[in-house]
Amino acid sequence: QVQLVESGGGLVQPGGSLRLSCAASGFTFSFYTLSWYRQNPGKERELVASITGSGDVTNYAASVKGRFTISRDNTKNMVYLQMNSLKPEDTAVYLCNVFLDWRGYWGQGTQVTVSS
Repeated sequence: QVQLVESGGGLVQPGGSLRLSCAASGFTFSFYTLSWYRQNPGKERELVASITGSGDVTNYAASVKGRFTISRDNTKNMVYLQMNSLKPEDTAVYLCNVFLDWRGYWGQGTQVTVSS
């Protein structure tokens, strides 16, 4: 079955960096676009970044463009989110996502807290 497992979250000071990882299994990884979303309690999930199966096309939310970088390693079934120049408003649970077989699959999420 499809599984997505995120890791790498934590507490970081404003201006700091974190690298999130998502380990995927249960599907042909290189065929699919992978995405990172984030969510805070009481708010809708926000698309942060996405990357196509081959890795040649990426898209970013305006709020993170120039600070975050999404990448993938199709030999390891991994997708990453490098987050630099973090701001308090980046605080959220970050979730990995793939859409296949007419539905979305989600990991359990990893908490990122940006605070001094």
